[in-house]
Amino acid sequence: MQYRRLGKTNLNVSVVGIGTWQFGGEWGKNFEQREVDQMFDRGAQLGINLVDTAECYGDHTSEQFVGNAIHGSRDKWIVATKFGHHFHGHLNRTNNYDPDDVRKQLEASLKALRTNHVDLYQFHSGNNEMFQTPGLWDALRGLVKSGKVRHLGISVSPNDNLFQIDRATEVGASAVQVVYNRLDRKPEQGLFASCQRQDLGVLARVPLASGFLSGKYKPGAKFDNADVRGSHDQKKNDEKLAEAQRIRQTEVPPGVDMAQWALAWCLRHDAVACVIPGCKSVAQVESNAAAARLAANDHPLIAK
Repeated sequence: MQYRRLGKTNLNVSVVGIGTWQFGGEWGKNFEQREVDQMFDRGAQLGINLVDTAECYGDHTSEQFVGNAIHGSRDKWIVATKFGHHFHGHLNRTNNYDPDDVRKQLEASLKALRTNHVDLYQFHSGNNEMFQTPGLWDALRGLVKSGKVRHLGISVSPNDNLFQIDRATEVGASAVQVVYNRLDRKPEQGLFASCQRQDLGVLARVPLASGFLSGKYKPGAKFDNADVRGSHDQKKNDEKLAEAQRIRQTEVPPGVDMAQWALAWCLRHDAVACVIPGCKSVAQVESNAAAARLAANDHPLIAK
């Protein structure tokens, strides 16, 4: 495993983390605690030390799985979670960035995670008006002072939202989470430069483009309604899958696992500290972790 500094948080994070939206039940599979335990145990063995979850991956469901899995080794994990939504059912959420409600969201997250603090608490994909909710960032800085939150972050959407990123230092945020992958390079058009100027740690989410860069799917692949990808426009899915197929044929070196290559491709950018792919099995945890070898600075397969 390789490690990088997460910007001015000064947290030393594994370049590959564990993303956990899938544990909330919206990716076509329901999980049992033993499965999650096995994935985290194996991840720890492989040197992974960062987990990213959220309040609305289920109704704190993902956080509960994570909290149970790492309870006996909490000090070995950097725990990132988010705020801003309430979960009401499959792909059904409402927004709430009111400071008092955010405090309640944090208490529910701490209970689910079985911990007294989170290492990174992230504004979760709200628009610019929500970002400027009166009193929000004052309340969040108060949570940092209380010790319940170590660092603040912004999980930005859309992934070229410079309005929020350019104000990160002003509001007290030290890290950014952003969609970045070989099919979506918009953060390279200014967002990463702003992060580097401010010394913001960057977590790259959706690094496998919702699995389209995993090498598992071909154009025409269909997803059922239990899978969030089933709600996406089929034409756009097919276009992404066709481009992923072209990338595999023209950019991925022969004999190299495409998913590992795609994760390492994200890490080639100096702004990115960690990629946070999801996983549904121990084998996927192992495959994801192996991308760290390809991401090593001297590895010939991934050029800067």
